[in-house]
Amino acid sequence: MNQPPAALTVERRDDRHRYEILVDGERAGLTAFRDRGEQRVFYHTKIFDAFAGRGLAGQLVQQALTDVRAQGKRIVPVCPYVAKYLQKHDEFSDITDPVTPDVQRWLEGELA
Repeated sequence: MNQPPAALTVERRDDRHRYEILVDGERAGLTAFRDRGEQRVFYHTKIFDAFAGRGLAGQLVQQALTDVRAQGKRIVPVCPYVAKYLQKHDEFSDITDPVTPDVQRWLEGELA
């Protein structure tokens, strides 16, 4: 018997500085950020092992970046996964800022 497709939702959790992807209501992964003025600095993306191999990271990041655009913010891809995603999806290039040593120092201070 075929299983019905899983219900996927992405939620922005400002209280936890991250977007979470849920599969049938269960948290399957996250992409973490910190806001620096108008910039949303993404620094970590993780899909939990039980949900790996389903393309969830791409869906999570795509919805997170779409939300960043809707908020009028800019993207700074410190996270290697987000940076790789942006290389393949140039529709976000107009709102992407480079990762600079200044941003990296600031982020280290935020996460310390």
